[in-house]
Amino acid sequence: MRELNAQCITDTIAELCVKANRSLPTDLESCIREKGQEESSPIGKAVFQDLCDNMEAARRLSIPVCQDTGMAVVFAEVGQEVHITGSFEEAVNRGVAKGYTEGLLRCSVAADPIRRGNTGDNTPAILHTRLVPGDKVHLTVAPKGFGSENMSRLKMLTPAASEADIIGFVVETARLAGSNPCPPMVLGVGIGGDFEKCAELAKEALCRPVSEKNPDPYYAQLEEKMLKAVNDLHIGPQGFGGDITCLSLAICQFPTHIAGLPVAVNVGCHVTRHADAVL
Repeated sequence: MRELNAQCITDTIAELCVKANRSLPTDLESCIREKGQEESSPIGKAVFQDLCDNMEAARRLSIPVCQDTGMAVVFAEVGQEVHITGSFEEAVNRGVAKGYTEGLLRCSVAADPIRRGNTGDNTPAILHTRLVPGDKVHLTVAPKGFGSENMSRLKMLTPAASEADIIGFVVETARLAGSNPCPPMVLGVGIGGDFEKCAELAKEALCRPVSEKNPDPYYAQLEEKMLKAVNDLHIGPQGFGGDITCLSLAICQFPTHIAGLPVAVNVGCHVTRHADAVL
């Protein structure tokens, strides 16, 4: 049994919060630059250039790539052979608090959903924990801004729904979102599970590298169909029209009940951030 001090988790989460907010994943940055070359609209091309300039400025000045530094979403895969000395959940939240306050990141968490009031340190985090074999802890921090999160949707389809119906729901979600999520978007699609699992799948899909396709050829092809259909909306960069409305689309699927077919779409802006570490 391997022992891991909770302070190590706190320090790592703090570092990941800052890292994720200051720089995009390498493959996403490359995707933005490549799609900027493909965009045919002059205004769209200019927007893409602004996005690239912004990424470079954030890196040069060590500041967040987006002013909305998001609500901290943490995915934790905890090895069954690890004994954490101290409270794991408290360690995660201490890390978020440290990262956001010491890293001078905007704190955006309301203490109560209706009565509001800021918690002052961006806690608590949204924590998803899964036990896995081994003696490692894999942590992923995915700050989620709400300009895009607010555009996300879930629909409980029935097994009678066709592939076209599923694609139609994803396209409808992007159409209704319009310019609100600061396109070009990144879309995470969850298919299957139940009500809450479906939404979690969509969030997980946003954390998949944009350079990777679904390992199942059927779903990889479905991703391509959805991506093309969304881009055919021609909402374009920042909603000014153009070829590239969506940079990337990923599907995560899971078995579901014989009477159901849940589909969730988690909308991400071009600043779909995440950073990870293995302890």
